[in-house]
Amino acid sequence: MNARQETAFRFLTEMPAEYGRMLGYTKLTALHDGWIRDMLLGREDMTLQAHRGSYKTTAVGVALTIQLMLRGHENCMFIRKTDDDVKEVIRQVERNLAHPCTAAIYRALTGQALTLQTATSAEVTTSAYRGLSGAPQLLGIGTQSSITGKHADRIFTDDIVNLQDRKSRAERERVKAFYHELRNVVNRGGRIVNTGTPWHREDAFSVMPPPVRFDCRHTGLMTEAEAEALRLSMPPSLFAANYELRHIASERALFTQPPVFIDDASLLRDGCAHIDAAYGGDDYTALTCGARRGDLIYLYGRLWHSHVDAVLDAALAACEAMMCAPVYCENNGDKGYLAREIHRRGARAATYHEKENKYIKISSFLRKWWTNIRWIKGTDPEYIDQIMDYTEDADHDDAPDSAACVCRYLDRKRQ
Repeated sequence: MNARQETAFRFLTEMPAEYGRMLGYTKLTALHDGWIRDMLLGREDMTLQAHRGSYKTTAVGVALTIQLMLRGHENCMFIRKTDDDVKEVIRQVERNLAHPCTAAIYRALTGQALTLQTATSAEVTTSAYRGLSGAPQLLGIGTQSSITGKHADRIFTDDIVNLQDRKSRAERERVKAFYHELRNVVNRGGRIVNTGTPWHREDAFSVMPPPVRFDCRHTGLMTEAEAEALRLSMPPSLFAANYELRHIASERALFTQPPVFIDDASLLRDGCAHIDAAYGGDDYTALTCGARRGDLIYLYGRLWHSHVDAVLDAALAACEAMMCAPVYCENNGDKGYLAREIHRRGARAATYHEKENKYIKISSFLRKWWTNIRWIKGTDPEYIDQIMDYTEDADHDDAPDSAACVCRYLDRKRQ
């Protein structure tokens, strides 16, 4: 590779957002450089979740264009929810390839002209393609299409989850089955890149690799005022899914403001703890450590989908690390068993008999303090998700119940 070729190659792989801006996508930033590089150069399957209006689909289009220029030996598949959704991006790639700056870069890279040999609403093949399979260099399909017998070296899925998946369990299961089938489509050594926004806890993102998330407050693409205006313009669940990349079970959810996290775990020193214990079934064991300082409550939460006996040592180690004691636990059902196990391990326990309705307790104390709670970083995401999903008829309430118990105690504690 001579100096001119190396310069062109490095430009496309190190500054892809600048290339995108040359194509006319002026909103692309250094953030998008990282996204596009990961799409092009990563080795493992990846999932990128980003808020609406973050230009993630534009970034995918630029990545696909560079892919076709640099990897002529590979064929790609691009998938969106419907065939009509696919056409939009395929046309974008065609325009990118026909742009004068693309022609100049490709000539610098190879000494040859780049031409479009096939360009339809569903297929693109360029003169760079050296594939032997007979498949088009880039094939675009919707999730309703058959993929039986198809194969690809690289698969890009973009927004294959949408509002339909939030409303319909059947649609969620259909798309998950489609995604599982992609494992039979991608060639050995190939890669699947997924982009989009989540809509439901059990949507297809639940079977994809763990996502890297970029919500509206961390991309630098939206001001606080713009985010607040959007929040006020739509239902809380829609804003949470589209812009905060989190799930709210329904419009009846008690907690719609996003939690606030801080780094300083020392603010929990000399606080208390609470364990909501699971003794089998589908329940979770929740631990909450908390301390009140003036008008703020500091909380730290852990959540395990396990019997309390299996996680008690880990829970007590967390209490010790956070310097929180005693550990409160109710004795309604276990007749003091958990308190005895805590004492047996050398920790302090305090029991109480729960008389308050759970929903009233959560809506009274946890909701009352919600905007004045500061969560210590390291709190389990599943713990927070369970709180954010809480409604009166929620399937799981262990985390909000435990947090409410700590807030109730600290609310009544004299400062």
